Amino acid sequence: MACKMKILISIIDNIYSFLEFIFRWWPGTIGVRCRLLYYKNKLAACGDDVRLYPGCYLKGYKNIYLGENISFLINGQIIASETGEEKVVIGNCVGINSNVMINAGIGGEIIIGNNVLIGPNVVLRASNHEYSDPNVPIMQQGHKPGKIVLEDDVWLGANVVVLPDVRIGKGSVVAAGAVVTKNVESFSVVGGVPAKLISKRTAK
Repeated sequence: MACKMKILISIIDNIYSFLEFIFRWWPGTIGVRCRLLYYKNKLAACGDDVRLYPGCYLKGYKNIYLGENISFLINGQIIASETGEEKVVIGNCVGINSNVMINAGIGGEIIIGNNVLIGPNVVLRASNHEYSDPNVPIMQQGHKPGKIVLEDDVWLGANVVVLPDVRIGKGSVVAAGAVVTKNVESFSVVGGVPAKLISKRTAK
């Protein structure tokens, strides 16, 4: 009897996973609207004009906070935690392009302000693997948690990577392909690997 119950539970889980897969990839306006209705009841907070396009994957609903007027294009990921402290907070009027990963990692936190633009293939990862002991495999050394903050009016170009414990100041621009390892002052333009100051934005 117990074996039959396990099989039944497994079948139900597989059916649920299949339906969720279809739901994630449901195309067109109807798919976008249905995903909004679904996630409004799942997430810690979700504004009225959140557009999640096909393939978007959200994990850790209880620690994901979405503001108003957010566009999240195909194949995006937002990863927080259902039980831990990993949290993702996204403000208002945020445009997120395709294939973007916003991952609070293990013990991490990501805060994104208002009027932020994030280009395609960007990675925000708020924790790193520990690797200090050469005698222990890296995968067995755990993680070092951190925090990433994008202040208001930030633009990250395509293929940017932002590492833990980085704050990118208001009005800053990060050039395509940059790897940001340190804080960026407000109204800066940075680029390169690792990212360095290129210029400052000044009013004309």
